[in-house]
Amino acid sequence: MTWAPQGTDATNKPGMPAMALAYAKWINSQGGIGGRKLQVLTCNDHNNSVDAAKCARRAADEDVVAVVGSYSQFGDSFLAPLESAGIPYIGGYGVTTDEFTGMMSYPVNGGQPALLAGLGRALSGSCGPVSLVRPDSIAGDELPALLDSGLKAGGHPEARDQLAAEDLTEYGAPSGRALRYASGDALKEGCVVPALGDRTDTFMDSLRRERADYPAVRLGTVLGSVDQTMINATGGSSGPYEGAYVTGWYPPASDARWKPMRQVIDKEAFGDNRIDPADAGVQTTWIAYTVLKAVLEKIGDGEVSADSVRKTLDGGLAVSTGGLTPTLRWPYEGKLASVGFPRMVNADVTLQVVRDGELVAAREGLGGAGTGTGSDMTGTLENADVR
Repeated sequence: MTWAPQGTDATNKPGMPAMALAYAKWINSQGGIGGRKLQVLTCNDHNNSVDAAKCARRAADEDVVAVVGSYSQFGDSFLAPLESAGIPYIGGYGVTTDEFTGMMSYPVNGGQPALLAGLGRALSGSCGPVSLVRPDSIAGDELPALLDSGLKAGGHPEARDQLAAEDLTEYGAPSGRALRYASGDALKEGCVVPALGDRTDTFMDSLRRERADYPAVRLGTVLGSVDQTMINATGGSSGPYEGAYVTGWYPPASDARWKPMRQVIDKEAFGDNRIDPADAGVQTTWIAYTVLKAVLEKIGDGEVSADSVRKTLDGGLAVSTGGLTPTLRWPYEGKLASVGFPRMVNADVTLQVVRDGELVAAREGLGGAGTGTGSDMTGTLENADVR
């Protein structure tokens, strides 16, 4: 099963279940995996906890072998039913902390923690004062420590923490405060970092109006708060994101390593405008199904069940994703267990920049230890004060 919110007033990820169906169609056109057809069920969590739990219970009722490449903000609602049924959760979007703590969770990226640490590391060498604008919420309270871990790793002072109420419809006051602080150093341009999830676009409307008086201030943000679709919708090269640093989990969409995914989309979902190959959700779904395929090939002629899939993942299986991530494997506890992320096994981050309206690889790196896809933020996150 693959689930994601669709048709809501907040974050929507229709490309994820659509990519899952295209992947199954492609696999089955080649005779399946070991002669077995891949059947994919989809579910809409409607961006609410009740429907997220319903999707998980349906997965149990339908006896699915895994939930793969999905997005939901309600890990506390869907992980418990999955764990009760013994169903592994492979390659969620990394949008909740629960995905990095639950023993049935097998994440393929480092979620928001890795992105913020990587962004801090990138900004530490190029920015003066840094303003972080984030939700005034329990989840938002974790964000300053993650960004600051990267800033401090680069010898930069901590960011100024600017809180914004979760239900704001206009961000004039927070954007004004952020810009004033970021412009406080005449020797080095400052940076504003909005980490507001699906409200980042609303924040940017306010920032655009305020920013005329602060032309030297740059923008830094993370995938999940902005993507190529949003950049296009806000004016491309003439929009507010031009020149912004953006950290992501994977290589830019133009990278040749995405060619197999693009070929599958062209063959099995040509004309399906739900599937944007530049969308991080679509990319995550592709990688997650790559993991599932490796698991099923390892099982071979044996019984395919949630239990056998989970035991194969727990048994030390190493999965190559064609260079899109480092080799993935899930030990009982990863290196980041000490800071509350025991299931995080891939903390690689790529640095991108919006240039001429397009997200492209930044020429400068993050200063971390690269593994072929990006810079590994494991060491940086180990020093994050998130406990």
